[in-house]
Amino acid sequence: MSAYAGSSGPELSGIPGDPRTVKSKILETGAAMVQDFKPTQQICAHLNAFHVYANDPTRCVEANHYCTHLTEDVRQCLIYDSPNTNARLIGVEYMVTPRIFRTLPEEERKLWHTHEFEVKSGMLIMPAPVGIAAPAWDAAETAEMEDIVPIYGKTYHMWQVDRGDVVPMGPPQLMGSFTSPESVEKARKGGLEALLKERDERFGVDHRQKAKKRENIAAVEKHPDADSMWATVKQEDK
Repeated sequence: MSAYAGSSGPELSGIPGDPRTVKSKILETGAAMVQDFKPTQQICAHLNAFHVYANDPTRCVEANHYCTHLTEDVRQCLIYDSPNTNARLIGVEYMVTPRIFRTLPEEERKLWHTHEFEVKSGMLIMPAPVGIAAPAWDAAETAEMEDIVPIYGKTYHMWQVDRGDVVPMGPPQLMGSFTSPESVEKARKGGLEALLKERDERFGVDHRQKAKKRENIAAVEKHPDADSMWATVKQEDK
């Protein structure tokens, strides 16, 4: 998770370069008034969870997803290290329904991950906007989780903020999702409680209550090619 996740200032300490000038701020304001930014205006959901490195399951990072639905079968998400105005764009995630996933080549399917554990454990949340009544938002969030449970995600991170990189360095990193309490324990001693404690406090949620409300979400049949990173981990653990 970013060391700056709690920061809300307009500038981000630790990023190289001079502070923005008055000129650049005026130009940005002017552009915002006359340009339409259509692709970003289609973003319809903010999701928060954690991604784990496919090549190193002892490392994970908080991921704020800002997602667009291109069709009923395809979504695309920009991944930031925080929900603040100074957030760093650290990666992208694509999501597809099982119908699309089944059509992909076998080797391609191995790059994708599932979301069922994230949803049912309460790890995946949809942070509530200010002023929305909790019961109404809980119902909307649970309905969104029902849609997310069966879909598959493919994620790459370009900026490894968890190791302190001040700019994106190295090749993109394939990321996966946690699939069990044991998988979380590999990345964070203390498991779910240790991983989510600070996140829950920051967003004013309780993942245990989320999990309770999602108990009736139907289980899904996972394609055997998905989450292949964990099959590799099991082999290495033997």
